[in-house]
Amino acid sequence: MVATLYVHAMLFFFQAGNPGASSWDLRSMWSQMSALPRSVVVILFVLSIYSFGVMIDRALMYSAARKQSRVFVQQVAGALKDGKLDEAIAIAERNKKSHIAKVVATGLSEFQSASQQVSEADVIEAAKRGLERSVAIVHAEMKRGLSALATIGSTAPFVGLFGTVVGILNAFKGIEQSKATGLSAVAGGIAEALVTTALGLLVAVPAVWAYNYFTNKVEAFDVEMDNSSMELINYFILRRGARK
Repeated sequence: MVATLYVHAMLFFFQAGNPGASSWDLRSMWSQMSALPRSVVVILFVLSIYSFGVMIDRALMYSAARKQSRVFVQQVAGALKDGKLDEAIAIAERNKKSHIAKVVATGLSEFQSASQQVSEADVIEAAKRGLERSVAIVHAEMKRGLSALATIGSTAPFVGLFGTVVGILNAFKGIEQSKATGLSAVAGGIAEALVTTALGLLVAVPAVWAYNYFTNKVEAFDVEMDNSSMELINYFILRRGARK
């Protein structure tokens, strides 16, 4: 927003310095841009669309995970208290978008499978390894797309800066061709430079904000999954002890 206001202020300055100049709107600037600045604008537009697509996808995924996790925790507590592991797994299957449900379902399945295949001493270790694998897999799913946001946030300003350099070069070329040194000779090139710089910032800033916000979300999900894993391991230990 600040960059956009800065662009409009500079364009107003150019018009004030040259009352006879034509109006500098976005359409006229696009028509006067050379191929390279247009390519920069198109690239920034594509990056912006992609980053907002990632933001929407992650926001929907995290919201669904949060809602289904609340439902799952309430429902699975009673099943585990009664020792109904099959029912707990079925509840997890009905809440597939919940990160906690995915981890718990894997842990319960590993515990049941290990109880029939390995010795008593190795059952808990087998369940623990299964939980660790599940946490790593769910973490990767939760984090998918965030690296793209970080890349866009860090590179978009430089893409815009490339357009700035090209715009300045066009401005000097205009001076050379017109043999003039006034503002009218460089206004077009400077305007191109400012527009691409502003677009680069407008693409980068939301991407960086979203990356930091979603990274904090993933870290919170990791804590919840780790806590659920430890609680489930404790449940398995108590269950095996009660049988003995």
